[in-house]
Amino acid sequence: MLITEAFAQTANGAAQTSDPTLMSFLPMIGILVIFYFLLIRPQTKRAKEQKEMQNGLQKGDEIVISGGELGRVVSAGDSYITMEIATGVEIIVLKSSVQTLLPKGTLKSVETGKSNRALKNSRQKAGESRQDEPEDNVTETSEVESSSAPSKQDSEKN
Repeated sequence: MLITEAFAQTANGAAQTSDPTLMSFLPMIGILVIFYFLLIRPQTKRAKEQKEMQNGLQKGDEIVISGGELGRVVSAGDSYITMEIATGVEIIVLKSSVQTLLPKGTLKSVETGKSNRALKNSRQKAGESRQDEPEDNVTETSEVESSSAPSKQDSEKN
């Protein structure tokens, strides 16, 4: 009589253990689905857009490459582009190094802004006096410190 009860308990126990194991995997599966939609899918979408942008480069496009250089596309091949970074200065770079496609006219506004800042800085320097520069004070203090410190020769004489 005890043996039949033991078999009955084992059969019920086996049926109950299969459900909790499936239920214990559901949160893990849910986390993986969330992980896919929050991290993996947006990253692949961005990579696809980046690749389309790099393949769609044309002559005259203004770009930024991975090193931070700004330039204008002179010619585009299958895997390389020639870009002009200054008047008469052209470099050949990989298409995959292109990070951003800039709106038309960005380079001109950057160059204009740079020349305006340089002009503004030169005007400010012309109006400044030499009293604002602390360079003379720095050399005086270093001379005082070096003269007050005993030299190696003085210590050997004693």
